[in-house]
Amino acid sequence: MNREDLSLDRQLRQEILFARERVYRFGQPTPLERLNLPGPGPEIWVKREDRSAIKAYKWRGACNRMAMLTPAESLRGVVTASAGNHAQGVALAASTLRVRARIYMPRSTPKVKQAAVREHGGEFVEIHLAGDSYDEAVAAARRDEEKSGAVYIHAYDDLKVMAGQGTLADEVVLSGHGPFDAAYLQIGGGGLAAGVSTWLKTYWPEIDIIGVEGVGQASMKAALEAGKPVTLESVDLFCDGTAVKRVGDLPFEICQHTLSRIETVTNAEVSDAMRLLWEQLRCVSEPSGAIGLAAVLKNRESLIGKRVLVVLCGANIDFLQLGRIAQSVGSGTQNSRTLRVRIPEQPGMMLELLDKCFEGLDIVDFQYGKTDEHSAWPTFIIQANDPTVLDTLPVRLEAHDFDWEDLTGAIDIAFRAIPLRGDLLKNTVFLRLDFYERTGALHDFLAQRIQGNASLCYFNYRQSGERIGRALIGLDFPSSFERDALLMTIPRQGEGYRLCEVLDEATCQRLVSH
Repeated sequence: MNREDLSLDRQLRQEILFARERVYRFGQPTPLERLNLPGPGPEIWVKREDRSAIKAYKWRGACNRMAMLTPAESLRGVVTASAGNHAQGVALAASTLRVRARIYMPRSTPKVKQAAVREHGGEFVEIHLAGDSYDEAVAAARRDEEKSGAVYIHAYDDLKVMAGQGTLADEVVLSGHGPFDAAYLQIGGGGLAAGVSTWLKTYWPEIDIIGVEGVGQASMKAALEAGKPVTLESVDLFCDGTAVKRVGDLPFEICQHTLSRIETVTNAEVSDAMRLLWEQLRCVSEPSGAIGLAAVLKNRESLIGKRVLVVLCGANIDFLQLGRIAQSVGSGTQNSRTLRVRIPEQPGMMLELLDKCFEGLDIVDFQYGKTDEHSAWPTFIIQANDPTVLDTLPVRLEAHDFDWEDLTGAIDIAFRAIPLRGDLLKNTVFLRLDFYERTGALHDFLAQRIQGNASLCYFNYRQSGERIGRALIGLDFPSSFERDALLMTIPRQGEGYRLCEVLDEATCQRLVSH
């Protein structure tokens, strides 16, 4: 580390000490909570920044910086750009200090974050939606700064902002739960990682600091490889709070010396970490808030016996996005596989497949539409608590002469593009059913209710996390007599299922292509 770097490092440590005197005017310390993993693993402690006044850590840096405005700067007002959480911190400070603030946010900013900015800032805040990314919002805010003379409050590339974030680490050190062997810190612009890593290294020099980024937004990884901050061509927006194309110059100068390495995680791994946070701590995290935990879970075996720190940096997520994430959990993790299996187009073959190969496994998604007279290719997303059980599934399929292919991550499966050829159907009925979410419910329905010459021609089922799973099933019969006989005799409620609706003819015609 050269003198200039050492000087910056010392400045940041000093500013963190000064920030202690400012930030608690605006908010209170947040708790550090133990997360217990089922089975062997590290001792994980979660810094609950979702419990702050703005449900995210960004209040610390924004308030620390704005508390240092001179009277003349306060009269000029401030301007900033944010993906949402920094904006709330600026709004909180603006209202408390009675300073006018204009905040530029991407048009895609979750509505819950926009509403929170208005709530915290009240009459002192104006929101301007600009561009489709954080960087485009920054450009708009910088134009405002140049034109109006307002003070720009940077979300991360500012020593005072980084120092404010460092107070989070100060609380960790004072908690009495340390020392920690490792800390996994999410990185967007790098302000959190810079402030927190500097302070943790001050008291625990041997701590392993790992920066964590989404695979589609790894700007710090690119900067470290290039030896300087570089601009990514595009970033994935799933973890919107860390979707930054270029890390800050100051955070980079700090992080290149404090970080041991960079880890990247997928959106599916982040979603699984969000699920675990809910199951173990009953807290709702936004995607960027679970990035650090996702990396810990990815490295679980190598961390056994170690004490690990992660930061739940925010919980500002739209309710609808939360629902979509919950439905997708597991579909791209090591506990799940997506397989397409070939079976003869004959009555009873689907049941035979379930009996011989899928016993004991959890089918969370089932997609099938008849497209061939002789062969069926149903697609299943299978989950198991033990990934080794999934490894035996191909062996079972091959042992019973079922051809198969792995479609994990396939785009048509993700978007549920289920083809169905109407010219191959004779006398079809579509049923909307609810299956009780228990092992064997689907098997029992097929075994007990779909008998004779009936054959499946369509199946659309996805586990929703409710006590029931909703399915749309198409059955084809050689004659209308057999079809009508089933409709007359099938109970509305039976073992493991509930018949909700028989689709009318117009709806059936929309489902079938010719």
